[in-house]
Amino acid sequence: MGTPAGFLDSSISVERIAEAARVIEPTFLNSPQFVCEPLGSNVLLKVETVNPIRSFKGRGTEYLLHRLDGAGDGLVCASAGNFGQGMAYACRKRGVGLTVYASDAASALKIERMRALGATVVLVPGDFDAAKDAARNHPGLFIEDGLLGAIAEGAGTIGIELAAEALDAVFVPLGNGSLVNGVGTWLKHRSPQTRVVAVCAEGAPSMALSWKAHAAVTAPSDTIADGIAVRVPVPDAVRIMETTVDDVMLVSDGEMRDAMRSLFYEAGLLVEPAGAAGVAAIKKARPEGRVAAILTGGNLTEQQFRDWIY
Repeated sequence: MGTPAGFLDSSISVERIAEAARVIEPTFLNSPQFVCEPLGSNVLLKVETVNPIRSFKGRGTEYLLHRLDGAGDGLVCASAGNFGQGMAYACRKRGVGLTVYASDAASALKIERMRALGATVVLVPGDFDAAKDAARNHPGLFIEDGLLGAIAEGAGTIGIELAAEALDAVFVPLGNGSLVNGVGTWLKHRSPQTRVVAVCAEGAPSMALSWKAHAAVTAPSDTIADGIAVRVPVPDAVRIMETTVDDVMLVSDGEMRDAMRSLFYEAGLLVEPAGAAGVAAIKKARPEGRVAAILTGGNLTEQQFRDWIY
């Protein structure tokens, strides 16, 4: 099976981010962004939960499949649930087959939605990284979130929209690195005065440790924030972060739950733990100047809502 030239490259360019903003399905673009005064007159929320998959992942997967341009079928990926939904949505739209590997402890809601969007979902004992290891052995082209530049470039379109605001800092949940590297690439080029602060869960600090060490560092992962629960970093993503990220913060599960409650009661938004990590970091750091938090996803079960918000 052939792939387009440079498709497996991890490099990210501002030119391709700009192209992504022209070709991504409009339903994922120009998401709401507004100052939420109850959270602070300086806090702007970038809401990525009001689209068909309730997360930002549709931007990257849309651009990825655009770049693939029918050159591959039988795609394979691993996901905690949101990336898999993005892949399933983009693949179904183009008639491309998809198999998603996920942990058997993954959110039942996310598994159900991946299947509803047409993906074949294979559950694997263990965590997300165990599912990723299993996915590598499945026939087909393995798509790794955090590695392929096209995914980051699609996510980077959020940076284009945020750059329309005069921001001193943007707080970005940090999982495999596609989001922060895409947004950071655009902002460093077009709004270099804006600091990019990546936010990890205290219970899954591997990407924070890797950024500080300038090398991939594996670390245990135990957090409610499944979207950023990385145990084994992608080395290329860590390398790119050296030029896209100004600082990395850690927030606890309790701080993310508090942020989720604030977003629900003060902004009327249902946001999952990873999606609330940026707000948790803002509440913790109390930064000066005008800042933004990217709310990356809002896929919660009824029980999770009761346990973490209600």
